[in-house]
Amino acid sequence: MENTILLSGFSDEISPDFETQLVTVQSLGLKHIEIRGVNGRNISEYTPQEAKTLQAAMDAHGIRVSSVGSPCGKIKITDDFAPHFEQFKNVVALAKEFGTRNIRMFSFLIPEGDNPAAHRDEVLRRLEKMVEYAVEQDVVLLHENEKEIYGDVATRCRDLFEQLGGDHFRGVFDFANFVQCGQDTLEAYEMLAPHIAYIHIKDARLADGQVVPAGMGDGHVSQLLGRFKDSGYRGFLSLEPHLQSFVGYHALEAGAADKKEESDGTMPFTMATNALKSILWDLNWR
Repeated sequence: MENTILLSGFSDEISPDFETQLVTVQSLGLKHIEIRGVNGRNISEYTPQEAKTLQAAMDAHGIRVSSVGSPCGKIKITDDFAPHFEQFKNVVALAKEFGTRNIRMFSFLIPEGDNPAAHRDEVLRRLEKMVEYAVEQDVVLLHENEKEIYGDVATRCRDLFEQLGGDHFRGVFDFANFVQCGQDTLEAYEMLAPHIAYIHIKDARLADGQVVPAGMGDGHVSQLLGRFKDSGYRGFLSLEPHLQSFVGYHALEAGAADKKEESDGTMPFTMATNALKSILWDLNWR
């Protein structure tokens, strides 16, 4: 991709088995993964010493980590923060072992029925502490616009970046998550573009929230990738397919009904990769 963009992905959607993940992404021409689930464990549960073993496996396949796909910030805002902050510090140590500064994170789950504004002060207090540690450790916290957290829609994402944004707190742009929150992605781009440092590639339909291959939903993926390209975006496009339950999967992939099992994400991940590559080809972004 001529060093302007690099493809990555949540390889645990291929298989829980790490070796299978690495073999598959290598076969698809990817040189990076967003590491999240490894051999049935969330990456945040690993120790830095165990991370050395995982890094050796990646080295053997020529694979590097684009970002640690951590669950940091994905607890209820009413949950105890102290043990979660210790987990966060462990994730920072893991990022260093993997040779990446990037850590995907969230802005805390809001209790159902609550007004997010009622929890804003506590969200900012917790995030400020995390950002201060990120500055100290020279890592980059990448906030993902996830459903049901404080920063789920563009206005509240912008609020976070206006309060805490900088070199160590940037944004992930996730098309499908915005669609599933009823947030127009074109509007979100206009509000957040200066803060975006990482892009998740998945699309969704507005009618039912179903995740679909990039370009087949209502996320305006092709149009916005074109705008990211024109704006000079340089960085990662990270595939997060979520296609195992995609209702059109069998129709799009001949033989999929016979081959697909719930634990085998190879074909859906391949479909997602090819859909993105097709868009990039049309955009002449390669």
